Amino acid sequence: MDLKLEVIVLPVSDVDRAKAFYEAVGFRLDVDYTPSDDLRVVHFTPPGSECSILFGEGMTPAAPGSLQGLYLIVTDIEEAHAELTSRGIEVTKVFHDAGGLFHGHEGGGAVHHGTGQERLAGAHPDRASYGSYLTFSDPDGNGWVLQEVTQRAPGR
Repeated sequence: MDLKLEVIVLPVSDVDRAKAFYEAVGFRLDVDYTPSDDLRVVHFTPPGSECSILFGEGMTPAAPGSLQGLYLIVTDIEEAHAELTSRGIEVTKVFHDAGGLFHGHEGGGAVHHGTGQERLAGAHPDRASYGSYLTFSDPDGNGWVLQEVTQRAPGR
């Protein structure tokens, strides 16, 4: 059975401000629909993505800005940094993680070790796939991570 992630609902406080932000980032506006006074649905898709975002009025009880760790994959982190900054998006400098993004745990698999990892300036020294990042947040504080992937891990 295939299970494909299709949509992520973002909690925002100001729909028009969020709409302007995601347009500036370069996401494609698919829908801005207001079927009633208490419901507005805004649907965007990042370029090249099969998964979209939704936000609006009456969409989610989650607190605005409470989503963190939303990953966008790029093939060139430096190019992505340049493009986003040219669009007026405030992003971090490119960095890599001193300990590696994933570390093993008992029982196999891998676990993201989350915040607190040491960030080192610049792209991964070997430009290893999955090794270089930058981050940005939308106006409400929903947190995005851009990760450079040039060669997918087996099975991906």
